[in-house]
Amino acid sequence: MPPSGSHSRRATVVTSLRPDGADIASNRVGVEHWTGTALLDTAPEETFSELVRIATVIAEVPLAFITVADVTRSYWNSAGSAVDIEQMQQHPALDRLTTHLIAAAGPVVIDDITETYMQDNQAVLEFDIRAWAGCPIYGLTGAILGGFFLVSHEPRHWSQWEVQTMTTLARAASQEIALREALRVSEQRLIAMTDAHRTAIELARTLQDSLLPPTLPGVPGVQVAARYQAAGTIEVVGDFYDLFHVVGDWWCAVIGDVCGHGIEAAKVTALARYTLRADANLHEQPSTVLADLHRALVAQNGIDGRYLTAVYTTFRVTSTGIDGKLCLAGHPKPVIRRADGTVATIGTPGSLLGAFTHLNLTDVDFHLDAGDLLILYTDGLTERWGDDDDQFGDTEFHSAVATTAGLSAYDAITHLVNAADTYSLGRTDDDTALLAIQVSPRT
Repeated sequence: MPPSGSHSRRATVVTSLRPDGADIASNRVGVEHWTGTALLDTAPEETFSELVRIATVIAEVPLAFITVADVTRSYWNSAGSAVDIEQMQQHPALDRLTTHLIAAAGPVVIDDITETYMQDNQAVLEFDIRAWAGCPIYGLTGAILGGFFLVSHEPRHWSQWEVQTMTTLARAASQEIALREALRVSEQRLIAMTDAHRTAIELARTLQDSLLPPTLPGVPGVQVAARYQAAGTIEVVGDFYDLFHVVGDWWCAVIGDVCGHGIEAAKVTALARYTLRADANLHEQPSTVLADLHRALVAQNGIDGRYLTAVYTTFRVTSTGIDGKLCLAGHPKPVIRRADGTVATIGTPGSLLGAFTHLNLTDVDFHLDAGDLLILYTDGLTERWGDDDDQFGDTEFHSAVATTAGLSAYDAITHLVNAADTYSLGRTDDDTALLAIQVSPRT
């Protein structure tokens, strides 16, 4: 828009003009901004045509028009009379009246064009112009983009009221253009933000995936399955799971949840996974392995650093099913669904890792028969909210687990995630991880 107060400035009354007028190249910024308004090489628009029609009535002139200061031609966007506007859209740059508005940087009036060099101008001759008045049209940044013109076929004196009317209408055109430019800029920024957001999500998920095993190993006589469901956040979160072989016929399974989000949470997740894998070959007791992870967390981040919850189990396949040990560190109790559909939790609540000086961790023995299913999960599953402002919670979760009897480990996990999604109408505020271990049914 023009500088404050410029719309009411006194018009420049011209009695002689230099042929070279103003250097239109110096207004390239304006031309670029006008290009962004999509008004070049387009059909006349009603918004601007209405303004020039109003001008012809109020000023009692036969012709009013809006032009664009293109670097190669005078582009007429709208005209308030039955002129051949397509013809005028191609006038050479040196012929344009807008050049003089750029030079004056404000309203210009010519009472008698025969007193100027412009009497031989192409537009003057074609449209029998004997007097004209013009006012610049400004873009969003204040650059002059073009002009609003009044034309008379006879010499005349342009009154201050007529110039003020023209200036007001030009200001209305400038405001319309500024709105278009602002909308264009906003749309471009929105597109950029959307692309950046999409890229951020992709990067976050790539990093998240790198913290999870790409595939689970096959355990003889056992069905295993895992599921990771991302929430809407673009940040990396701390849910993780792992399943790996250790000494002899022993296997280890772990699922955990690091406090917080982002790169720092990802660093703790990586530390947890690799520490557990390294320590699992050294100790048989899950509580000992988790205690070593606690010390590693404190050594890296201090006692007030990021903490995590975890459930860690070590197990082996026997002739009667699975025998194992399990330890909880501030994590939700795993669930065992027996082959007959009965459901029970397992484990003794224990301390968060990395949060307290004193640890309280307890190992619990368990056994799975043929068809029994052990489910490890993070609280992103049970802490989903439904329409009734209640959480999915343990009750709904255990009911869903009971209906998985006869399903494979993979189908059981899919069923549980679908049940939680249905309850929360697909809304997830936190990422969810599940790991299922099921003794293959006897055939």
